Amino acid sequence: MVGYFIGQVVFSKSGRDQGKPFVIVEQQGEYVYLVDGAVRKMTHPKKKKIKHVQITHDIIDEIKRIIQEGLLLKDADVRKFLKPYSKV
Repeated sequence: MVGYFIGQVVFSKSGRDQGKPFVIVEQQGEYVYLVDGAVRKMTHPKKKKIKHVQITHDIIDEIKRIIQEGLLLKDADVRKFLKPYSKV
């Protein structure tokens, strides 16, 4: 079974956001909650079924640490860390 982890970079496989990079901020059962720091901010993460995301083996350790320690993750930080994954 493939693992989904906090701080992991994923790409949307379906929907309006197809092909966009996101970071997993929470996982519950067959759903993951995703943010990109721009459209999907920390205050309103996108709930998506795991079958609709393509995982990468990249985990952003800084984001993972901030979330696990219960600190405030800023949308600007998410955008900064996802910039290398954006196609534009």
